[in-house]
Parts: sequence; structure tokens; C-alpha cells
Amino acid sequence: MKINYVKNNPRDIRLEEELPPYMTEAVADDIVEIFKTPLAGSYNWDYTIQDNRIKKLYELGKELNWNVELDIDWSRPFVKFTEPVEIFWDEFPPYQKLSYQKKVEFLNHRIAWSQSQFLHGEQGALLVASQLTSCAPTYNAKLYAASQTFDEARHVEAFNKYIQTRIKMMYPIGNALKSILDKILTDPRWDLKFIGMQIIIEGLALAAFQSSRELTKDPVLYDMLGLIIRDEARHVTFGINYLEEFIETLTEEEKEERAQFAFEACWLSRERLLSTDVFERFGWDIEEARQFQLGTDINKHFQKLLFQRVMPNLRRIGLLRDSVKDKFEDLGILEYASSKSDADIDWADLSRPLFEESA
Repeated sequence: MKINYVKNNPRDIRLEEELPPYMTEAVADDIVEIFKTPLAGSYNWDYTIQDNRIKKLYELGKELNWNVELDIDWSRPFVKFTEPVEIFWDEFPPYQKLSYQKKVEFLNHRIAWSQSQFLHGEQGALLVASQLTSCAPTYNAKLYAASQTFDEARHVEAFNKYIQTRIKMMYPIGNALKSILDKILTDPRWDLKFIGMQIIIEGLALAAFQSSRELTKDPVLYDMLGLIIRDEARHVTFGINYLEEFIETLTEEEKEERAQFAFEACWLSRERLLSTDVFERFGWDIEEARQFQLGTDINKHFQKLLFQRVMPNLRRIGLLRDSVKDKFEDLGILEYASSKSDADIDWADLSRPLFEESA
């Protein structure tokens, strides 16, 4: 094993011939970017087991573990785009100018970009969950964060296998997503990590996974996302339930700091929906393509689906303060705050057996 330390994450797109063979014993080079954090950990010496929702979520996590290799049938064929399909980019002049084959290539690159962002986001969630195990102050939260760390490891494994064995193309992490993860991982405040990861990133991921599952025609991705969605629903609920009481204990100044951070994370999260690396690869003007995508009806609909999960959760934990409402209004997402919060979940749905729906 050779470890290559880099100052910034690589920006190259890794195509099929450049991806390493999946799960072989061959010597591999690891590309590593270092981040540093003044993380303050905490012991918990009373080991108090509170019979509450956090403990119930932890018990569910133990019951519903799944195996990437055994619980998904990876033998089913994967079909790439071989012809252009009707898509909102049909209205964008630079896309219209592409040849038939280039349009097909664009669609496959868009899918690779999306799945790659899922993979990178899950690695970020893995790192944050491992931090929360150390710094969460209560016993139940430490146990749950540890179980979530294992969940996130599975998700990284699943998306990595999907990309390497089926899509066979990997994009680098988008700049907006990288900025959010850098902020969360390097901030010393444990509750800010909860807000950034459990409420915003996980909330957006849950909505994005559900949308992708509804649209995909790949049975492997459909099954994989179904398993991941169930895990993510527990993670979001954990964050809301844990933060709701804690934030009430903060000073007004501390609440304000966290509200401003939540807005900044949501702004960056809107930007992470834009596949600027794909625009660049096809030689488009990035800002022109960005503005076009932001203005499309389908992007606005997708944004609504995503932020309908996040905004009511921010309201529930007390971070939708007057000082940030106008900013959220400018982003066009304040109206979603009245939707139902994920604090109240369907325990029966979360507890159902694997693939019960297809049994």
C-alpha cells in the first residue's frame, strides 16, 4: 500500500480504464487529503440508558443491518444510455449543438457525476459520524453515532461498488459539497456537526435518494437506494430529536451563530445540485449553464423536494429565526418550512423486513 498525500482533492474525472479493479488484493495507491480539527471529545461516566427515541433508533439500527455483498443482487445487467432522451437540457443552445453521440455521452456523464457526489457525501457522513461518537456528550448519542458510522461505511461501500462495477466513471467531489464538509469536519462545536450533517446534508440526501429511486430503471440501484434510504431516515430523526432539546439551552448569540451556519449550508447545498464539472468537460460557459439549470422548472421542482425535508426540520429545532428568514426567502425555499417535520417518523415503516414490498 502506498499513500499519496495531496494538498487539495484531485479534480480529474476517472474513466473506466483509470479506475482501480474493484476489491482486488493488488497493491493500490491511496490518495489522501489531510484536514485538521480542534475536536473536543468527551467521556460519559454514568452510562445512563434513557428509554427514549434515541435508544429506539439505536435498537432499530442493530436489527436492520444489511450486507452490501449479500443483500443486493449485483448480477443483474446495467444498461447505459445509448440514445438521447427527452430532457430539460433540450432547451439549452449549447446542448442543442451537441452531436447525437455527444448528447448520449452527456447523459452518461450526468449520471456518473450524480452518483459520484452521493459517494463523496457518504464519505463525509462517515467521517462526521465517527467524530460525533467522540464528542456527543450523552451515552445514548455515543451509541447511536457509533451505529451510524457503520451505516455510513456501508453506504460508501455500496456507492463505490456501484460506480466501479456498473457506471465505471467517477467524478471528483463538487466544490460546494467539499466546502460544506470542510466546514463541518473542522469546526470544534459538536452540535454544529449535528446541524450540518444530520439535518442538512442527510436531509437533502434522503430526499435525493428517494427521487433517484423513483426515476431509476436499474434494479440494482433501486434495491440499493431502498436500503440506504431506511438508514438515512433514522439518521435524520436522530439529529432532530437530539438537537431539539439541546438548542433550547444555548444563549441567543449561540442560537444566532447556528442559524446563520444553517443558512450558509443550505445555500451551498443548492449549489451542489449543479454539475459544473460536467459543464466544464463539455466546454460550456459554466455560469451560463448554471443560470439555465437554476431557472428550469424541473430544477425548481427538485429543489422543492429536497428542501421540503430540510426547512421544517430547521423550524422544529428552532433555527428558522427572524434574522435568516429573508435570506431563505431570497433562495426561494422559505415556503417549504410549513411542511411536515421528520421528527415524527413511521416506526412500522422503518421496521419492515428487507425488500418486504417485493416479497
